[in-house]
Amino acid sequence: MTPTPTQPPVPYGAYALILASFGGALAATAGADRARRRSPPTSPLDVALLCAASFKAARVVSRERVGSVVREPFVEDERPAGEGLQRAVGELVTCSRCVGTWAAAGLLASQTFSPRFGRLLTLTLAAGAANDFLQAGFAALCARERV
Repeated sequence: MTPTPTQPPVPYGAYALILASFGGALAATAGADRARRRSPPTSPLDVALLCAASFKAARVVSRERVGSVVREPFVEDERPAGEGLQRAVGELVTCSRCVGTWAAAGLLASQTFSPRFGRLLTLTLAAGAANDFLQAGFAALCARERV
């Protein structure tokens, strides 16, 4: 893909660095897990909680005002800014699906290295996600009543 004069070059090297970091962090977590002879929680309830928690974390980082502190160094007007690694990280932190994958990995790593804290963090974020859906459902019901 050749960049146009208005498009910055595609930061392939930065993408590779980000992917290598992700893979390395997962490998380190798996190694620690294996050394401790534990497995990550994999019951259907654990997976559902992890899904809800990673959804909430992704929304906070990529979309909410409170997450702007994470995005700010990498974006301008909520769009990826700069070149190279800055741009690649900007693309990552503004993509809720991308951040969700990192959040899920981080939550599982927290459960590996500090099981009580990791579980507490996952449950808190999952409850926040459930609250978001309940609030949206309640708002939709109230709006329906007004019509």
